[in-house]
Amino acid sequence: MRTAAARGLVLSMALLSLMSAAARADHDRPGVFDYYVLSLSWSPNWCLREGDAREAEQCDARYDHGWLLHGLWPQHEDGYPKYCHTDTADPTRAQSGDMADIMGSGGLAWYQWKKHGRCTGLSGPQYYALSRDAYARITRPDLLRKLDKTVKLPASVIEEAFLEVNPALSAAALTITCRDGMIQEARVCLTRDLEPRPCGDGVSRDCSLDDALFAPIR
Repeated sequence: MRTAAARGLVLSMALLSLMSAAARADHDRPGVFDYYVLSLSWSPNWCLREGDAREAEQCDARYDHGWLLHGLWPQHEDGYPKYCHTDTADPTRAQSGDMADIMGSGGLAWYQWKKHGRCTGLSGPQYYALSRDAYARITRPDLLRKLDKTVKLPASVIEEAFLEVNPALSAAALTITCRDGMIQEARVCLTRDLEPRPCGDGVSRDCSLDDALFAPIR
């Protein structure tokens, strides 16, 4: 026969499990988030790192992609929702394809919708429209498009270039990331109204490299 202490332990564990499941469900509930992260990827570096090997269309020589939209991500102050279940309408294949001009491919647009967009509480077309609006609000530094050769530079130089052409941004609202020794992304934290705001602890992780590789537009 179980003792009262044992029964109490079992009950406590069951309650904790239920509370944890409820918290996870709320964490990934559409429309429940604190702010957005606008993620911009430097296309030449992505192509050099993996896109060329995939023969990705965005890396074709006929394009001159620079900073492309990687995604617009709903974010909690700690962590982020993903793969939310929603009844809102998915974007059509054509609507996803129409995002290729700022995202490089319709496939990436669809993936971002599935993983992040469904958590916004918006429909697919609304999410794409908001993503395009957010992308247009951030000026991409023209200076970085004028490089004629691959260089190594401090990641802080990329941050300074963005801050110079976006006076409304503060360093607290911008994070530059690196991967495999290369500049990877510029991530801008925005309110739900797409105004700059400080990034939460889960996003504020600036690359500290002094010799990050930065490839030119081809």
